[in-house]
Amino acid sequence: MSDAQPALRRGRDDDAAGFIRVVSDCWAEYPGCVTDIDGEAPELHRLASHCAARGGAVWTAEAEGSVVGMICTWPLADGAWELAKLYVAAAHRGSGVANDLCGIVERHARAHGAKRMQLWSDTRFERAHRFYEKHSYVRSGPIRALDDKSKSVEFGYAKPLAGVAVERLDAAGAASAELALSRILIACVDSGASVSFLPPLTIERASVFWHRVAGAVARGEKILVAAWLDGALVGTVQVDLAMPENQPHRGDVAKMLVHPEARRRGIGRLMLQRAEAEAAAAQRTLLVLDTRAGSDAEPLYRAAGWTEAGRIPFYALSADRAPHDTVLFFKMIG
Repeated sequence: MSDAQPALRRGRDDDAAGFIRVVSDCWAEYPGCVTDIDGEAPELHRLASHCAARGGAVWTAEAEGSVVGMICTWPLADGAWELAKLYVAAAHRGSGVANDLCGIVERHARAHGAKRMQLWSDTRFERAHRFYEKHSYVRSGPIRALDDKSKSVEFGYAKPLAGVAVERLDAAGAASAELALSRILIACVDSGASVSFLPPLTIERASVFWHRVAGAVARGEKILVAAWLDGALVGTVQVDLAMPENQPHRGDVAKMLVHPEARRRGIGRLMLQRAEAEAAAAQRTLLVLDTRAGSDAEPLYRAAGWTEAGRIPFYALSADRAPHDTVLFFKMIG
């Protein structure tokens, strides 16, 4: 990592040589990636003009007079904006410059009315995937294949950008959200939530749990709902559909989690509504859940029309290892 902290500024057409060098160097790190700027990426010769013509912009990260990073964005349809061409020179990775570039593009898009960010990333770019997933992007839509010399195959990533948004995740989205969901689970367990785990919960154990959830989503055994607040993944709830054969009409709501820093904003209520709607679409007419007696979630369920079915004393341990009672709720839906 270089000692020089790059400065960010708007990109210009005369940054072309620097852009081409950074992109070419990044592609050269991956076997099979072929650099053909004139044939396949001629826009790099006048990137600022190219982005402006699409209603967007490009930013440059510059250190000691040299381009060391770049990023573009432009509007798509229906309130979505694309994040494109995020590249950082190897010597400046880990300096925070990629975070800064991503942040400036998201703020620009949000200020211009963006509701959603989308991007494409080559399936070989695993480091980039980890970066996007860290920033609450999840895999979205089909994989696309490009007819280029590199034989590129790309994952789509996306996330809601503005306000509170609640979406159902498919198996690909669930798998790509494992890290973000693990951090939410750890934060909730650390704050005293009674959700099967006791603190301290390691990232490894949390990741194993969410990996299993993604598998259940892929098998059609679970519905997984996630919530974002201003572009950050902050909440989740799931509906277990894997019921006994004499209970095909039932689902169990579980792991209602909202990051402690995002509570008191109605996120739990919106996630519960989405979970109920998705369960109804899956032809479930009875939902069941349990929660710690006296928890913040208990009044939420009551206000949402859930009916108390009873209490079980000393059902589970709290974070301080003291036993607590659990309240059972049910709700008819559909």
